[in-house]
Amino acid sequence: MESLLILHAVAAACAPWLAARLGRGSFFLLAVAPAAAFAYTVWLAVRGLPVRESTAWAPVMGMELSFRADALSVLMMSLVTGVGVLVLVYSARYFPAGDDGLGRYGGAMTAFAGSMLGLVAADDLLLLYVFWELTTVFSYLLIGYDPESRMSRQAAMKALSVTTFGGLAMLAGFVLIGQAAGTYQISAIVANPPEISPIALVLVLAGALAKSAIFPFSMWLPAAMAAPTPVSAYLHAAAMVKAGVYLLARLGPAAGDATLWRAVAVPLGLLTMLLGGWRALRETDLKRLLAYGTVSQLGFLVVLFGSGNEGAALAGTAMLLAHALFKAALFLVVGIVDHAAGTRELGRLSGVGQSRPWVCAAAVLAGASMAGVPPLAGFVGKEAALESLLGAPVVLAGVVLGSALTAAYTLRFLWGAFAGKPGVPANEVHRVPAAMFAPAALLSVLGLLLAPLAPWYGGAMSAFAGTFRDPGHETHLVLWSGFSLPLLLSAAALAGGVLLFLAREPVARAGAAAHVLDSGQVFWSIVRRLDRFAIQLTGFIQRGSVPDYLMLTLLVTVGVGVFSIAYGGPPRLTAPVVPWERPEQPIVTVLIAAAAVLALFARAYILVALVIGLTGYGTALLFLAHGSPDLALTQFLAETLSLVIFALVLRRLPIDPGRGRLPFPFRVGLGLAVGVVATGAGMLAMSARRTEPIGAGMAAAAEEAGARNIVSAIILDIRAWDTMGESTVLVVLTLGVTSLVFLRRRSYRIEPSEHPHAERTHWLAATLPRGQRALAFEVAARLTFHTVLVLSVFLLFIGHSGVGGGFAGGIVAGLAITVRYLAGGRNELAVAVPVHAGVLMGAGLTLSAGTALLGLLFGRAALDMLATDVHVPLVGHLHVSTGLLFDVGVYVSVIGMVQDVLRGLGAELDRQIDADQIATEASA
Repeated sequence: MESLLILHAVAAACAPWLAARLGRGSFFLLAVAPAAAFAYTVWLAVRGLPVRESTAWAPVMGMELSFRADALSVLMMSLVTGVGVLVLVYSARYFPAGDDGLGRYGGAMTAFAGSMLGLVAADDLLLLYVFWELTTVFSYLLIGYDPESRMSRQAAMKALSVTTFGGLAMLAGFVLIGQAAGTYQISAIVANPPEISPIALVLVLAGALAKSAIFPFSMWLPAAMAAPTPVSAYLHAAAMVKAGVYLLARLGPAAGDATLWRAVAVPLGLLTMLLGGWRALRETDLKRLLAYGTVSQLGFLVVLFGSGNEGAALAGTAMLLAHALFKAALFLVVGIVDHAAGTRELGRLSGVGQSRPWVCAAAVLAGASMAGVPPLAGFVGKEAALESLLGAPVVLAGVVLGSALTAAYTLRFLWGAFAGKPGVPANEVHRVPAAMFAPAALLSVLGLLLAPLAPWYGGAMSAFAGTFRDPGHETHLVLWSGFSLPLLLSAAALAGGVLLFLAREPVARAGAAAHVLDSGQVFWSIVRRLDRFAIQLTGFIQRGSVPDYLMLTLLVTVGVGVFSIAYGGPPRLTAPVVPWERPEQPIVTVLIAAAAVLALFARAYILVALVIGLTGYGTALLFLAHGSPDLALTQFLAETLSLVIFALVLRRLPIDPGRGRLPFPFRVGLGLAVGVVATGAGMLAMSARRTEPIGAGMAAAAEEAGARNIVSAIILDIRAWDTMGESTVLVVLTLGVTSLVFLRRRSYRIEPSEHPHAERTHWLAATLPRGQRALAFEVAARLTFHTVLVLSVFLLFIGHSGVGGGFAGGIVAGLAITVRYLAGGRNELAVAVPVHAGVLMGAGLTLSAGTALLGLLFGRAALDMLATDVHVPLVGHLHVSTGLLFDVGVYVSVIGMVQDVLRGLGAELDRQIDADQIATEASA
């Protein structure tokens, strides 16, 4: 299964490249991915079910990439893959040659097919959610295929908003169910159902109903008809909208007998079936007519699977298969009619059936299955559904009425698309490519060929239906069960549908008159109000004042602490409070407090920066006192570099800070409150610990990783991916900050100074004015530069076994570069590091990520590919490992970040100062 998902991902990534070279023909190649998945599905069905595959994802957390194929999964997998192949073949002739969006469409469609395949095969609730949201994202891209169309953009946004809201609610429900069951494995939850809370049931139902467009979430599906017809045939007939129905079917054995489950799913499903069918009777666009018909049929499916019993579930599997076949076929037929006649409007189509009889025959076959006419698959499913509902007369009556509406809008569709109409000239119809007709015809014929196999299909699906604890009414899947009450009700529904179709004009007028609220208008009204509220709230909170933002953040921190005490009661400390462990700790603490108090009374920005730096150095001393030299070294180096950056920026700010808008007593009180909350939270967290601290096992883990330095082992072995992410975040933040400060980033070369007094020599590339130069400082900087660089490399190499590492070494190298810049100016910076900062950061990240990925490919885990010990002359024992290569990447990235900061906040400010001085002298 994982290989098939990777195949879909690779195909999706290659789609733009294939489309650029093969055009529409690329869709035939892209169809190979779902075709391979379909073949695998058939192989699974022949091999025997169930089949489970599992790969460790996060073993410590008990998370797995777990997939399971049973009867229900194989049914959905066959629909997702089989219809996916046909839709991609159909797409090869649906889109015009040379369409700019072919690559985008092919990639999104293939990726969606892979996401849907993973969704229906997942045996883990959290993994299912991941694929669930992937289908939401790719459906957004497919519905918004035409970015220049406002209708497409709005339809895509509506679908994304509604289904994402439902997905987030569903995730919360999954977490509650997983915690109650003690596992997130779906098969285990179904086999031993836990006590599921009503809140969890409602949340899961919200996600399922939103995905399947059940009232009150129905508005997004008709709007999604702005998508190309192949998208509608796949997403809105066979795949995406079935996800919610599939979730009800999958969790039905565990939750279907709950009163709340049935009380929500069955009434809403029945209401959706009736409202969708009624609305379809007055639609004049063929696709929108089918869209409301799809909403109605989805409501029907939710009624069956929401009933939570074996009989209704068996009938639901029959309708699930039949609906995918006939509705996908009808959507494809709409695309053919639109392609051949140039319109989808019922009032403008006439005589298409005579011009294209084979297309009409395929549509009639699929439409008859949708209406429940024997001997088609739709008839088998509807008969079984009516039989399963004989014990619920109210629901049965509603389904019969909904079936009559289905028959009526089916006749309306066939009449509108193919019949000759008085007073309407026959349409000029173009030739239909075989690649467009064949998929629709095949799906229609399958509805006829599979109907006689109903007993065999029922036997295969009974393994799934039998997992429901409530047997319900006895139900059979047969093509002919004799003259019975379900047959009589089916005939009555067909007769009612014919009568409604004959009275189509009055019915359409009555529907328009009874239409009070438009769901689309309601949705956009809510969105506009939310936008307006967000703008007002943003304007109130985000005023462009950093002190205000900081004040709000700190007030919220204090508020959370006060709320926790008020809600949870007075705090209780069970851990012993030790004033200090070493005598130097209280001395350093007093010095830090004194520096903090001094910062309150400082009257110059540079003094504030220096005093704050003292608190950082004091923190480093506390690290050292606690026996953490790695942290102390990193803190010392980072604090020194921060001070330099502060000094560079402060050159363009006033010397004296202005008076704060907040009163001094308020700021002092808020600071003290935050300190109390933060300290108290830390003490309470230590008191709340119930298990042995993990730090006790770190020494053994470091020894196992071949490291004598526990901190380095944590960073490079135990938390390697975290380190990778942190490095990436640092690089992105550096680029973002310097880009926001200055927009002038077209060239990495530091421009020579325009100042007339600047001096340049071959050895010292100083650009400082004569009065600002210190020759001794310049010479000392050049003489010590290489020595400090060697020290940084030494720290890099010994980091795995001693104090140091890539981050510390990179900062040391950055400080050496900083000294060169401070001594000689921006030209000296260009000489010290003649490589673009972006190149350094990109090369460092590439090396780190590549090393981690190679470890996954050739080792057991990330950074687990190489480990050996070597003896280096004059250096001694050296542990060479994949972690060292990773650390080299961090080292290079840090140097690039330092250079970028110096260039943006230092050299660029120098250039501006020189330009201002030249302008001042010129004006004088």
